[in-house]
Amino acid sequence: MHRPRRGLRMESVRASSSLNPQATIFPRKVGYRGFFLFSENLRPPTNHQDLDQAAKMGALKYVEELQKKKQSDVVAFLLRVRCWELRQLNVIHRASRPSRLDKARRLGYKAKQGYVIYRVRVRRGGRKRPAPKGATYGKPTNQGINQLKYQRSLKATAEERVGRRCANLRVLNSYWINQDSTYKYYEVILVDPQHKAIRIDPRINWIVNPVHKHRESRGLTATGKKSRGLNKGHRYNKTQAGRRKTWKRHNTLSLWRYR
Repeated sequence: MHRPRRGLRMESVRASSSLNPQATIFPRKVGYRGFFLFSENLRPPTNHQDLDQAAKMGALKYVEELQKKKQSDVVAFLLRVRCWELRQLNVIHRASRPSRLDKARRLGYKAKQGYVIYRVRVRRGGRKRPAPKGATYGKPTNQGINQLKYQRSLKATAEERVGRRCANLRVLNSYWINQDSTYKYYEVILVDPQHKAIRIDPRINWIVNPVHKHRESRGLTATGKKSRGLNKGHRYNKTQAGRRKTWKRHNTLSLWRYR
């Protein structure tokens, strides 16, 4: 047997019955003083925690991470081709399935009867004041025609237009799918309140209540609440329950009759 030269180290690890008595032995490089030799070593033990985490990650998690890189070659090409197709379709049309399944499911969509997906495009830009010949008949501070910013988002406008088209359905939520220089494209999730599958589902049958009719027109969807400044936690104490109601509460003097 050839003996190693002086200054080199050999490492040998035998299979331990406590780890795995039938473990396969693989060679491993061992470095010492700039030299490398091969020695027998066990396969490193598997990290079961990482395996469990990887097993719990579904396919939509990878789709979500892919969607975050919109400037990558794959997603950029896909958005470009889809945007061309969307320009050829009607302004409001029904989709057979959601374009972004991961986003739709996070917002409440289920692939079951009673759920509908509609696509809509909204023209980008500000809102021009509809004043004939530019005459506002008011004070100079209110004479603006152009450069006016609509207080609601384009996504809220998209939900409202789809809600008017599908008056018998309830708007659940919406999400962005594409945009170009002229339009923004959204997909709106709608629910049929008369469908039996919806009425017997305790997770969604709250929307059957008549109080939720045209909730998109009254600022009750997630997009509408964001435009109203409603949320929970820090920095939202000035708009809790609505900015007008908060202003009125802060500026109203309330006295007890007997004080």
